[in-house]
Parts: sequence; C-alpha cells; structure tokens
Amino acid sequence: MGVLENLKCITTEKPLSQMKAAMYYSQQDIRIEEIPVPEINKDQALIEMKACGICGSDLMDWYIESRVPLVLGHEPAGIIAKKGDKVKGLNVGDRVFVHHHVACLKCHYCLHGDYTLCEQFHKTNIEPGGFAEYFKVPAPNLQIDTLKIPESMSFEEATFIEPAGCCLRALRKCNIQKGDSVAIIGAGATGIIHTALSKIFGASRTIVSDLIDHRLEAAKKFGADIAVNPESEDLNKVVKAETENRGVDIAIVTGPSIEAYKAGVSVCRKGGKLCVFAPTQPGKYLQISPRELFFSEIQIIPSYSSSHLETRAALELIESGRLNVKDLITHRFRLVEAAKAFKIALESKESLKVIVLNG
Repeated sequence: MGVLENLKCITTEKPLSQMKAAMYYSQQDIRIEEIPVPEINKDQALIEMKACGICGSDLMDWYIESRVPLVLGHEPAGIIAKKGDKVKGLNVGDRVFVHHHVACLKCHYCLHGDYTLCEQFHKTNIEPGGFAEYFKVPAPNLQIDTLKIPESMSFEEATFIEPAGCCLRALRKCNIQKGDSVAIIGAGATGIIHTALSKIFGASRTIVSDLIDHRLEAAKKFGADIAVNPESEDLNKVVKAETENRGVDIAIVTGPSIEAYKAGVSVCRKGGKLCVFAPTQPGKYLQISPRELFFSEIQIIPSYSSSHLETRAALELIESGRLNVKDLITHRFRLVEAAKAFKIALESKESLKVIVLNG
C-alpha cells in the first residue's frame, strides 16, 4: 500500500470527536463553535443533520433568553451515523426525521390524548439541537417518533413534518368539518400550512390575514380564497361579507400578538372556535368578557406542538404530494451561515421558510 493510500485509511478511520454547531447567544449573536460530538449509549443514536428548518419559536428571544447559550433547531432531518446495540428497527445509513419531544404514552395526560402535556414530553430533547453537524437522539424519541424518510422525499421536505404536524393537531382539535369557513391570522410558514390543510380538510372559504403583501400572495397560491391586509382593508367587513354576516367557524391565530388575537375573536361567529396557536410574551393579556363569552359560546382552543400521531399523518401528506411544502422554502443557508439565516428569518419580508443545510 502506498503512502497516500495509507494516509487516506488513517484519516477515514479517525474517531469523530468535534463538530460545528450554531451556538445561540441572542438574535444578533449566533456563533459557529466547535463542540464535542455527543456520545451515545446502547439505546441511543447519533444523527448527521442534513437539513433543519428555522421555526417561529426560534425567533422569540423572550422564550429562549433564560437558556442561552444553546443550540436551537427542532425541525431536523438527517442520516443515522451511529446507533447503540439495543436500537431496533433503525440502521446506520437510514434517512430519518426525528421528533424532538415525545410523550410517555402511559400517564394520565397521555391516556386522555393530551400527549404534549405529558411530563416526559419536555425531557426528551435531542442533543445539542438541530443546528449542529450531529445530534444525539434519546431512546424514547427513537422508539416512538423517529420516522424513516421515503426515498421520494428530500431532507428539506422532511423538515416540514414537525410544523405540519403542529398544524394538523390544531385543526383536529378544532374538529374542522367539510364546508367550514376558516380565518387564519398570520401568513408565515405555519399560517400557510394551515391554509393548505384547511382546503385538504374541505373548508368552503379560507380567509387569510397578514400585514405583509408578499405573504398574502403566497397564501393565495396555497389555497386562500381571500387574502386581506388589515392595514388597507377591514378584516371584519370582509369576513362578514364572505360568511353571510355570521363570522367564521374557525379562527386560527398564528401571530404571537394581542392584536392578532383580538382580530381572531372579532371574526369568530357565535359558537365558533378560536385556536390559540402562538404564544404571546409574558405579561400580555387578552381581555374577554365572560358575559360575552357565555352568550356567544365561542370556544377557545389552545394547541401546542404535535404528537407521534400527527407526525406520521404529516409525513404521509407530504409524501403523497397533497401538501406541497417545497414551495414554502424561500431561503437556504449552510450551517456556517446560521447567523445570516436567522437574520433573514427575522427581518426579510420575503422570507417564509428558511432552511439550514449541512453538507
């Protein structure tokens, strides 16, 4: 064997010990750092990240600041690089989506279908996060909600399994019916996914509201019947005109602001459903009169995250082509450009979904 061939063998077999990760200190301070590759035990796996989406919650400084510095990213897809001896049903080289939280399936909350309220749910994080070259998957996540990605599905498409699952859960909790009218307040990526799903579920009229015209145009491409910028049109008047003066059956608020929730309440019909899909900052409150709530019978339905049930349904919808997520991707960045990716996601009025890629 020649010297060069021998050197190649030595390089290939060298144990992987360090990796690059996007360490989040603040929205304006994201650093590419070298950190140790996580070590796995016999019932865990190491995933090489291939693509990971930036979620709206990754952009909420108030939600993150108490935990910094940390590696964000909970919409990852990648390849199994290493697995423990006790891991069954998954193999090195498999292309996978990994859900960052999973429930125990045994507790009081799980037995009532409230999987996201399970105590284990928040304890099953991937390590260190999706915006790293590699991340470790705990045993419960591997067993309950790590899904093989079909060959026909790209890693980029697979990053939408988690956000699409969140939207599916919200619509199911609202018990959407064929023929329902739906208003979606906020046309970011999840707002547009809600738009597409509402039509898949058979909504008769889907009205989307946002302050950015570019997003409203995108919403139309994904099935919105009416797109309204409340700075130039009266949303209430538009909704009343489209619903025989009743208001919508379901209003989904994806924007994390009190004004968005006020708009959601105002467009709901009597007996309608207001879906709380986005959190507001601590200390922000929406005033609702119990008297008005009592006589209007508007239902307030919060929906946080998704479970193993919705991720499987989301994967099937994306694989089948019924939910076209590729056209939601407006920007792609390499991992080493994570700071730029976050800047675009925060500031660009023409961004919908920003994807961070590795390799």
